[in-house]
Amino acid sequence: MSLMSNEIGLEELSERIGRGDGLVVAEVLPAAYYEAGHLPGAVNLPLDGLERSIARLAPSRETAIVVYCSGPTCRNSHAAAARLAALGYGAVRVFAGGKAAWRDAGLALERPSAAAVEVQR
Repeated sequence: MSLMSNEIGLEELSERIGRGDGLVVAEVLPAAYYEAGHLPGAVNLPLDGLERSIARLAPSRETAIVVYCSGPTCRNSHAAAARLAALGYGAVRVFAGGKAAWRDAGLALERPSAAAVEVQR
């Protein structure tokens, strides 16, 4: 098996998110990082518990999934992609630039609303 380097670039990812084409975008960092800001429409899929969570988030192994983490030096997204491939998910891509590239391009991160944060206190 060849090394998995099926990456997706910033431009293609932002276009696909904008179109809302059924892509599952998953941040593979712990919840605290996700809550501090995540890509629009992204779900939180921490490496810890990934195998349990993915079946609920993407029941079909044909689902197009993009995984990302904090930036190009973070390897969580590559680890998650390998684990998803091992589970039989065939349409997994890595956004290697992660949140850093998204922010650097001037694109907004989503955060929980102030009301939601207030309710949690």
